[in-house]
Amino acid sequence: MRILVIEDTEDLADAVIDSLRGLGHAVDWAADGHQADELLRTETYQLIILDVMLPGPDGQTLLRQLRRRGDRTPVLVTTARSQIDTKIHLLDLGADDYIVKPFDLRELEARCRALLRRSHGMVSSEAVFGNLVFDAAGRTVAVDGRPLDLSAREFRLLELFLGNLGRVQTKAALIDRLFDLEQAVTPNAVEMSVSRLRRKLEGASVVIRTVHGVGYVGEKQDGG
Repeated sequence: MRILVIEDTEDLADAVIDSLRGLGHAVDWAADGHQADELLRTETYQLIILDVMLPGPDGQTLLRQLRRRGDRTPVLVTTARSQIDTKIHLLDLGADDYIVKPFDLRELEARCRALLRRSHGMVSSEAVFGNLVFDAAGRTVAVDGRPLDLSAREFRLLELFLGNLGRVQTKAALIDRLFDLEQAVTPNAVEMSVSRLRRKLEGASVVIRTVHGVGYVGEKQDGG
């Protein structure tokens, strides 16, 4: 999914971004409140990781503005403040979760998975679609018990289709969710990724169908 990391400490931002990109997510970075506000008003994200202490508008201000605009994007707040009053205030402002610095990147990844899973209506990391078993935490996919060898991007592409079964995904929307702003991408790159994923899903209960002139749709086959 496409994630915005708002963090002014470059070393920490680099570590978080490398970790999330290694999992196949598209990640953009804002180093201050002004840059973050511009991105939040012009781009679409599936998750926001928001530091509280920022140059310019701080994290609390950005969160308050985001929710006042009616934006329901999940927000994971990072803070060095461990006091319970701070945590309560952030949750009341509209944060979906928080993590206290310093944190283990594995915990951050797990909290991100939980928020993304919740936004897709999934109650656990493992989901079954007929003979296809998708495990977001273990980063595994199996068809009839046979593990599939998927790249990080193919895994995220499948996750996107599974979370939106029956809903058409345009090529532009797929580019927006799979690639960050630094990457120059053409629709052909999406076509190639979908083609590779289709081959690996042969025999699965979930298929990816082309909607000519529009994009693609993931569908669960009857009896699957």
